[in-house]
Amino acid sequence: MILVRLVLLCMLAQLSVVEALERGPEGSIVEQARSEKIYRGVVFAEVDDVPLSLDLYLPKKEGRPHLVVFFHGGSWRSGSKESCQVRWLVRHGYAVASVGYRKSHAAKFPVILHDCKGAIRFLRARADALGFQAERVAVAGASAGGHLALLLATTGGVEELEGSVGGYLEYSSRVQLGLGMYSPTDLHHDAITAPDRWDKPASSLFQLLGGKPSEKVALVRKASVTSHITSDDPPILFLVGGADQPERIEHGKRIKAAYDKAGLQAVLQIIPGAGHGGPEFRDEQRAALILEMLDKELSGRP
Repeated sequence: MILVRLVLLCMLAQLSVVEALERGPEGSIVEQARSEKIYRGVVFAEVDDVPLSLDLYLPKKEGRPHLVVFFHGGSWRSGSKESCQVRWLVRHGYAVASVGYRKSHAAKFPVILHDCKGAIRFLRARADALGFQAERVAVAGASAGGHLALLLATTGGVEELEGSVGGYLEYSSRVQLGLGMYSPTDLHHDAITAPDRWDKPASSLFQLLGGKPSEKVALVRKASVTSHITSDDPPILFLVGGADQPERIEHGKRIKAAYDKAGLQAVLQIIPGAGHGGPEFRDEQRAALILEMLDKELSGRP
């Protein structure tokens, strides 16, 4: 009997916590932290009656902060928006949105990119209501999410990759800065150099494309960041661990070379001793570099 009463008390306590939370826009729940205001579960689109949502982290200080949009990793088939690796930027006065996009089992390429572009358009359309600036937007991502972020940076104006997820088509999905962390960039190169690996149905690239990459050459080119680089693309920053797999370092070198050839700004840093993620990607040196680039590209300061 005592145990039952304890369970009921715990349930009532949980309910009281939920009831104490404020309801926010697009079905979100608002949480108040010491230095943050958090909108959890902001619905930015519905596809086949399935809601797509993002979490928004806002600094509590006065004013309308600039926006950084984050895309999580997970080989395009797993992962969660709860894993936001740039949330630390809120402490430096930035708004951070962490986007939940459909996974490759439900959204092959380019549909998975359509979700990401839909989130950017939604955030621009709702910027005033949500309390941030979105004229100039930075995107960031880790691993597969970094691939999507860098595609956003390099496919502005590519109509066939825009999609219509979430509507707001009168708003631009172009971004002004891209940050990729240990992410693939040249999927076409991978597909033609290692077909035995990537043509297997269990491979992440097979699942992203919905078939053998060696048989979907045009599609894998469209899914490659390096295929879309043009003279109007924004600056990018690519971070990769020196102890990560050599192919991931190679991806950084390939996009850096492509950006250099186009006369664009690309910063590549290979972090000594770092692997596939970890605190090294937000250490003092990396934080200073990221903040410098954000300040320049979003605030327009020289």
